[in-house]
Amino acid sequence: MRDLIEGVARFRQDAYPARAELFAELATVHRPTTLFISCSDARVVPELITQSEPGELFVVRTAGNLVPAHTPGSDGVAASIEYAVAVLGVRSVVVCGHSACGAMTALAEEHDLSAAPAVADWLRHADASRARAGTTGSGAGRVDALVRENVLAQLANLATHPSVARALAGGTVTLHGWVYSIPDGTVEVLDPVSSVPGTRPADRNATAALAA
Repeated sequence: MRDLIEGVARFRQDAYPARAELFAELATVHRPTTLFISCSDARVVPELITQSEPGELFVVRTAGNLVPAHTPGSDGVAASIEYAVAVLGVRSVVVCGHSACGAMTALAEEHDLSAAPAVADWLRHADASRARAGTTGSGAGRVDALVRENVLAQLANLATHPSVARALAGGTVTLHGWVYSIPDGTVEVLDPVSSVPGTRPADRNATAALAA
């Protein structure tokens, strides 16, 4: 805890004064432009990767950047998505996977998760991802393939949420799939599947710029 306490002190002394006007505005204004859905992995920091200022991203983090398909009833992920899209009116939604994802590694390598039943149950939301990736390949290559297919599968799940479906139909939101590489800091923009309406096709120029 000591490092966290010292970090707060540095924030108050150095970071906060430099953005005092921004924080004063944010005290009464909340207008993020993007819903960013990423993995809970501590190595993935959306604001750092995108160099975004406070207030610009509405971030949802889940193990494996999984987005359960819409079902009756409510849950924290669904509520966050609905709030970002229907209430805050974000214009873009990014689902961002990453290299060496522990959740995808566990699935690709068929780890025994009997000692972590809640994790095993949660990872069932990646069943479609596993089906898409198939069983070819081995090692890191198999994990990488599953990471990519999982992003596309979660975009498809995202489109089943009523708030997202309405925004897609109205042309007020676009969906994007990214994969962040931890060792080299690059971001790959994925080509979406045609079954996800409103998903923006990968822009080759944007892909090159992100990978540079």
